[in-house]
Amino acid sequence: MRHDPAGAALIIMLRSLKMPGMAQAVQDLHEQGSPAFEAAMPILSQLLKAEMAEREVRSIAYHMKAARFPAYKDLSAFDFAASEMREACLMKVPAFVRNKSHRQAF
Repeated sequence: MRHDPAGAALIIMLRSLKMPGMAQAVQDLHEQGSPAFEAAMPILSQLLKAEMAEREVRSIAYHMKAARFPAYKDLSAFDFAASEMREACLMKVPAFVRNKSHRQAF
């Protein structure tokens, strides 16, 4: 096999994506040194990077949903009409305290 970092990186990405059949096919094409394959390597690399990023996003979304964190709330979404709390009373609280509560869930 010729030593080419780009080809080796493709094979590593395919194996990390658990695509051993495609990794073997890419390795075979890389060993053959086909000009068509050499021209397609940048596109294939971009596609694999996009797939890795998409899997990462889906994984994070799945774990966030599975964690069942409470919904994020802040004062802009608070319904003062349905509460005994008056908005004017709350707005007298210093701004630095209101901003701190902005980062905490109610």
